[in-house]
Amino acid sequence: MSASLIFDIAPLGSLIGYSDGSRKPPARFSKKLAAWERRNGVGRLVRKVPERERPTYTALPCFTLNEGSFGQDGIIVMTVTRTYGIDSDLTFRVVERPRIGQVRIVQTVGESDELLHLAEDQDAAELWLAKTGYRSARLEPVCADAVGADIVEGRAAT
Repeated sequence: MSASLIFDIAPLGSLIGYSDGSRKPPARFSKKLAAWERRNGVGRLVRKVPERERPTYTALPCFTLNEGSFGQDGIIVMTVTRTYGIDSDLTFRVVERPRIGQVRIVQTVGESDELLHLAEDQDAAELWLAKTGYRSARLEPVCADAVGADIVEGRAAT
């Protein structure tokens, strides 16, 4: 599906796969493999930013995927994110939607919400929030409306 459709229908916390349709090169071609990995992967949808109009330009809507956090002993040193505009030439798919009962921890950044963490339940979310100390974050339980009608009806949407 297109980036525009992901922006419109995928809820925050969804795992999104993206691809340029090319085949993965052999590992011995390290530069080609690195370039392929930049255009093919999976990330968690953490932010959707609507169109922004400024006096000198207009920015198209975009979304950000968190591809992973790296660190040691519970301390995150680096988080890898990628942002895609709705005009991206890549093909996207929803790999997994948040489950009903999970809790999103979000904060407002500018004009949009950003997912900080997706917890398994309310207790885990409160514990995570207490450990990290985000003051402006709020908890949003995942409900049937947020997940989508396809999940409620028993079909997995992709």
